[in-house]
Amino acid sequence: MIFQRFLALAAVASLAACGSGIPPLSSIASGAAATSASRTTDSGTLALPGGGTLALPGGGTLALPGGGTLALPGGGTLALPGGGTLALPGGGTLALPGGGVQSLLAALVNALPLCAVASLVVHSAQCNALLNTTIAVIPDPTLPIVSIPGLHPSDIQSAYHIPSGGSGRTVAVVDAGDDPTAEADLAVYRTAFGLPACTTSNGCFRKVGQSGSATSLPAALAGWPQETGIDIQMISAVCAACNILLVEANSADVSDLGAAVDTAVALGANAVSNSYYAPEYNGELTDETHFNHPGTPITVSSGDTGYGTTFPASSRYVTAVGGTTLERGGARGWSETVWSATGSGCSEYVPKPSWQHDSGCANRTVADVAAIGNPQTGVSVYNTTAAQNEQGWGVYGGTSVGAPIVAALYAIAGNATSGASSAYQDQAAFFGVVSGNNGKCSPAYLCTGGAGYNGPGGVGTPDGVGGL
Repeated sequence: MIFQRFLALAAVASLAACGSGIPPLSSIASGAAATSASRTTDSGTLALPGGGTLALPGGGTLALPGGGTLALPGGGTLALPGGGTLALPGGGTLALPGGGVQSLLAALVNALPLCAVASLVVHSAQCNALLNTTIAVIPDPTLPIVSIPGLHPSDIQSAYHIPSGGSGRTVAVVDAGDDPTAEADLAVYRTAFGLPACTTSNGCFRKVGQSGSATSLPAALAGWPQETGIDIQMISAVCAACNILLVEANSADVSDLGAAVDTAVALGANAVSNSYYAPEYNGELTDETHFNHPGTPITVSSGDTGYGTTFPASSRYVTAVGGTTLERGGARGWSETVWSATGSGCSEYVPKPSWQHDSGCANRTVADVAAIGNPQTGVSVYNTTAAQNEQGWGVYGGTSVGAPIVAALYAIAGNATSGASSAYQDQAAFFGVVSGNNGKCSPAYLCTGGAGYNGPGGVGTPDGVGGL
């Protein structure tokens, strides 16, 4: 199960060669060469010129029906331990020029992508939720706080100097499909950490479908309920006084998710969080109108596939949120570096907004800001609508975590009418992400941390709400 869903990343790479805007894995990683080999079958070509290793231990299957090509020139390693299946039907191409996969697979080898591979097609989104598989999920809802793994609300508040506030304001979450236990799981989370109740009955929590109806809800989609759990629980961690509006799109299609954003704004949301991504595509300029809501900040996670841009993070109307590795230490009490799987880069289609001034990208640059993303230093989340071995307290990550954190900070700020542009006006109100990278690129700032603005970290991670 882990590696079947992990193969979504390979599917991302196969889409790259088809002009989807997703980069090949080589652009986010480099791997050591091993053995030189080339194999051709009647269904396609597998080429590893210059020295590469393709390993599927445990009895995996590599399928390239329709005449696909898997190429790792320059020497690379594609490893699917435990027995994975890589399929490129219809003649897809997975190309890793310059040598292989290392940083992306290393970043995610102990992380489980939660959304189904099938959702990753053009104009269809995949959630950015990742479960840390090195820490066992604990099913006990009454687990003592000292035993709950992952970063707690107090840790997040400490790391980002989060003030109290947000009373009377509403943060909306848009996800695909229903999470039937969203409210119950939220109650477990808030009770465990001593946060006030947020329920339908007290008016704090509201769940509706894409049309705004509380009774017409979509069916659940694999993996998305855990995404929903991350989103609404991270809002609670940051802004316990905020109301939460969950809008469930009919499907993972970008049009449905966009319509759900429109509904969230129409129902009075003060900020809207979106933790999903789709490959960039010709036509996204039309779809980005769903995210054009002046006066209502819209946050979008930048993706978990390393260097390269995705939609809707590439929209000029949103605040694109990258991911960091957050650890204790340093003068601040915490330190952050670029998480090697976070998304960043230069949009293929969206023009540069007037408030961005970096010189290495003529179009929209991603990201704008960042927050914790690495599941190995991830956050505590409680979910029960999940596979049996994933039900309970787990440690989660992905750029899914950062989007609701920043949306909740916008709600606390209370005056965030200009969205992402405000962050560029007061970069001193952010902690710079000055080291680490999510791949190889030119110019280097698009994929490398450093002083000032950079692609993976944007202007930095929030130091309170002054920059929002």
